Amino acid sequence: MLLLKAFELETLLSLNGEIFPMENGYWTKFEAYQVDPSEQIPHGISYSLTLHDKNNRRVVGFDNAHAIKPKRKKFGGRKVTWDHKHQLEKVSPYEFETAGQLLEDFWEAVEGYLGENNA
Repeated sequence: MLLLKAFELETLLSLNGEIFPMENGYWTKFEAYQVDPSEQIPHGISYSLTLHDKNNRRVVGFDNAHAIKPKRKKFGGRKVTWDHKHQLEKVSPYEFETAGQLLEDFWEAVEGYLGENNA
């Protein structure tokens, strides 16, 4: 299992800087590199995986470039999350598990978006 996780991480990191053209003018871009683990990035991987349309607008993305703060409930605590996903203008938390799961979740979201938009 540890060997598999190492391979998954190596795969994700090897995609850093890659851009892949897709059908109908869509394209994907990958940024992923190791950083020192911190409170914001406890897994030690800074990443941005994005799908763009033919107008270069990001339509799907998974990243940890900035914090997102959920709406505060009246008396509840507030957890600041850095791992998150974008679907057009909607931003929601993303639970980072492994590099392999991140890639799988990204491609699933890409396929879902392209399928919904007949792209």
